[in-house]
Amino acid sequence: MNRREFSKNVLILGIGAQAGCTVNMSKVDINLGNFYEEPAKKLPIRKFDVVVAGGGTAGVVAATAAARQGAKTALIEVKGYPGGTATEGGTALHSFYNLWKAFPGVKKRQVVRGIPQEIIDRLLKVGGTSGHAEMSKGYNYDSVCTAIDTEMYKLVTFEMLVESGVFVCVNTLLAGAIMDGPRIRGVIAESRSGREAFYAKCFVDCTAYGDLAAYAGADYTEPNDYAVCNSIGVGNVGIDKYYKFLKSHNAITQQAEGIRSGKDGQIVRLDGRRVKLPSGFGQKAGKIGMSMVTTTVHDNT
Repeated sequence: MNRREFSKNVLILGIGAQAGCTVNMSKVDINLGNFYEEPAKKLPIRKFDVVVAGGGTAGVVAATAAARQGAKTALIEVKGYPGGTATEGGTALHSFYNLWKAFPGVKKRQVVRGIPQEIIDRLLKVGGTSGHAEMSKGYNYDSVCTAIDTEMYKLVTFEMLVESGVFVCVNTLLAGAIMDGPRIRGVIAESRSGREAFYAKCFVDCTAYGDLAAYAGADYTEPNDYAVCNSIGVGNVGIDKYYKFLKSHNAITQQAEGIRSGKDGQIVRLDGRRVKLPSGFGQKAGKIGMSMVTTTVHDNT
């Protein structure tokens, strides 16, 4: 095939592809007002025992647990990876233990075990967590900080899902619920594979916003009580130097020691009052609840 024939064939294929995925405008009334009525179509069906909506930590644990019990399980996640809040805006897990440090005389007790602890155990093997680092300062809301490497967290949880036999659908949007009276019979999902229906005997809503419950007709409110939670990663910044800076200004409000770059007893979490910042920046930061919390499981990051 010469260049001219190749170009001609590509053009024909392009026109054919466009014709297959666009609406025939000659049959569309462009004077419909503010709405367009999409033509009905038949959706392919996938059948499972359990469908879990949302692939954050809760969704990973729910799907893994169901699959390990022999249930044919699917996980629907809008992002391209599992992890949810821990990887998007947290960089640490909390509440594996009771709040013993805030109450003198209370015995230390681990209250979360099972699959969540398995995630931490697997992260420890690959250097992806601080372990359950005890808070030495600022422990009134949690006695430990379990800092994580977000990329390793994505990998480890993905591996656990696949090993357990979960049918993992990432980059897939939960778009609706199929109802039979008050009961959910299926959900509608959209991805590059198109629009599909997932039928199951049991559904678990682990979305951050309760999307499945809302699609099923549950009442909800939108309090917007937390404006934003964004984290950034910065390289070549030593947390020990940050510690010395905060300490020199008597500004440390939180501190935890755990495993960092394979060594135990290292600082893995710090928070402090704002010092040496322009007044205008400090005022605006306070209005939006900007936090100076820093966690790391590696040196110089």
